[in-house]
Order: sequence, then C-alpha cells, then structure tokens
Amino acid sequence: MKILLCPLSDGGYLYPTIAAGRELRRRGHQVSVLGRSTAAPVAAEAGLPFAAAEDFGGRRAFSATWWGKTGPAQYRATLRAARDTGADVLVTSVLCNGALLAAEALDLPVVVVGLSVHLWDYRTGGGDEPHLGRTRASRTLDCRQIHAATREEVGLAGRAPRWADDPLPGDALLLRGDPALEYPGAELPERVTHVGPLAWEPKPDPAEVEAVTDRVARSGKPVVYVHLGRFFGGSSLWPRLNEAFTGGRFQAVVEQGRSTEPRPAPDADILLVRKPWMGPLVDLAGMVLANGTSAPVLAALLRGRPLALSPNGSEQPLLTGACVRAGVAVRLPAPSGDPAALLERAWHDDGLRARARALGAGLAARDSASHAADVVERVAGASVPPAARTSVPPAAQAPAPIAAPASAIPKEDHEYATSRPR
Repeated sequence: MKILLCPLSDGGYLYPTIAAGRELRRRGHQVSVLGRSTAAPVAAEAGLPFAAAEDFGGRRAFSATWWGKTGPAQYRATLRAARDTGADVLVTSVLCNGALLAAEALDLPVVVVGLSVHLWDYRTGGGDEPHLGRTRASRTLDCRQIHAATREEVGLAGRAPRWADDPLPGDALLLRGDPALEYPGAELPERVTHVGPLAWEPKPDPAEVEAVTDRVARSGKPVVYVHLGRFFGGSSLWPRLNEAFTGGRFQAVVEQGRSTEPRPAPDADILLVRKPWMGPLVDLAGMVLANGTSAPVLAALLRGRPLALSPNGSEQPLLTGACVRAGVAVRLPAPSGDPAALLERAWHDDGLRARARALGAGLAARDSASHAADVVERVAGASVPPAARTSVPPAAQAPAPIAAPASAIPKEDHEYATSRPR
C-alpha cells in the first residue's frame, strides 16, 4: 500500500504523523511525506521519502500559521503529490482542509491525526462543560464554514459531499491523548478514537544537550521548562515569565517556539533555546509551563511532570481545562496573581505529581503507533477500489500558481504549466 503523509509541517503536527508513518513503513508499506521544504531534514532523519509542497504549488500550504487561508494551495499540492506517488491513502492532520478535499476529489481514504483532546462537538453529552474560551459549537461551526468555503473555491461544491454528517474527521480521526482528558459523560463521534501520544521527535545532538545541561547546572536552581505556543491575539506570557523567574528560586529553559518576540529581562534566570526536540529539556525540569498545546503537555505527562498552563486559543483552553480537571495541572492565575507563588505551591504538590505520573504511565503504555497504523490499514481496506474511483472535476484540475517539476505535474496539467509565462 502507498501512503502519503501530508500533515501541517509544524513539529506538533508533523512529528506524531511521522510516528505513525514509520510504523506503517515497518509493516512493509510505501510511505512518503509531503510538506514545506523546511520539513525535509526531519523526514530524512525519519527515513521517509520527501516531496516539497512548494514544488507542487503549495507555498505556505502546510503552515499552521496560514491554515485557514491556504486551503486551495494545499488542495492542489496534495492532489498532485497523491497522483505522483500513486497514493492509496492519505494521512493528514487537523486543520488540513486542502488534504481532506484532495482525498474527496480522488476518492481516497484519509486518516486525520488529531490533538490530545477533541476540538469539536461531542456526539452526545458535554453540554455542561465549562468554557475557558470559545464553545465547542462555535469552534465546530467556524471550522465547518472554512471547510465549506475551501470546498467551493476548489470546485467541489457541486459534488455530493463524501462525509455529509461531518467532513472534519475524514474517515478516521486519531486523538493522541487519553479518554481521561475528555469531558466526563461525553461521547466522541463515531469516527473518532484515542490512539495515544504518537511520540516521536528528531534525535537530539548530544553536544547541544550537554551545553544546556552545563548552563542550568551553573545556576543550581530547580528548572522549569517553558514551551510557548501561539498567542491567538491573547496577551504575551513574557511579563509573567520575567516576574516568575527574576530573583526567585527557579530558573527557566524557554523554548521560543512560535514566540516571535522573546523579551527576557536582563536579570531573569531564563535560558532561551530553539530546538527541534524537547524530550531532554523536559528531563532536566521538574515542571513544565506552557500555553496548553498538545506537544509540551504530552511530553510533560510522558515524563511524569506536572504542568502549569496559561491558555490562549485553539485547543489550549480545552486542554488546559482537561488537565486541571484530571488533576495534573494548575492554571496560571489572572494578571494580578503571583506566578512565582503558584509555581512554588505546584512544585511541592505531591498529589499533582503523582497524578501526572499515573496519567503519563498510562499514555506511555499504549502502543500508539501500532494502534494508529491499524486504523490506517483498516480504513484503506474499506476504501473504494482504484478502478472504481471517479475522475476529478475539471475545476479541481486547475494548475497551482507555482509550476511543479514535470515529473510532479499530472499529465493533464503539464502542457499548461510548462507554457506559462515566467
């Protein structure tokens, strides 16, 4: 079976998809990766063939920052790459409307790798769930509207939808968390299942790990690993970080992540890093402070570290609420609160640590890559045979604005693409 991995190229989406892809390759399937050119070294380290989306007209098409605006470019790039590789099934990530629509146009099965919690409406239950941010209904409606608008833009609006009830989960949506993180009594939609963390990351450079280890050892203070996510229009966490790590008993190793404007105070006990891995940094720490994105939360729990969370948008409020409810995290207080005092209390909370270790042990015990691969194989086995697949509507065959190499362009697009003025 030929499998095309086409998730967002940001590490939090790419790495878990690669974990599933490596297991599928181990089982003898042909697995390749489509993504931004910057993801090529990651795919190479994972031992998977790579195609740059830019070569298929997909500039910015697999960027989490641009997910709502580049659906058509992602659609065209995925459509062409799937044809070029002869893909039998696609594996993508949440928010990849273009990949979902390419699968629909080609009548290919598609599996969606999700976050550590379910983003959208439950099938039943959860009506009394507290909301730290947007409601599930609001988020679901917005995501479906963006999908529908993209579907119309790429020329599929006149075609009967493949998933009339809900297009967002594809044929199967894989959650990387644990049922304990979902709201009590709520029931997930039929095509959604928990597989576990899908933990994988590039191998750390021992010299880089040693340099960070030596640096924090010179201070001698207990380490808090800080992983910043996107702000989504919310306030920056930097004033709170400076307050918490200046003149106190803790030091911080701060992964800049998507924080485009780091502002550590001159006398703050803060070490800035930018690494494609976080495991060794979490190992150095006794606690993880984050905005509430899936990657650092799962990394912390898998190592039994408690969490302090300050959410903004996307899954951050949902995951923060879930972790607080499960007793593995504290939420950073309002701006008037004292973050250093909160960290101190959480650091010495034996119950918090015990629950984090227990939940993390349960996550680690899951053979999540194998479970994910089982779902991909099951979904592909139930797919329509290639001979019975319908053709792509003419509107869907429009060439991308950036011409791909001849070998990557579907036959019907080649003449147009090679004759375009440069």
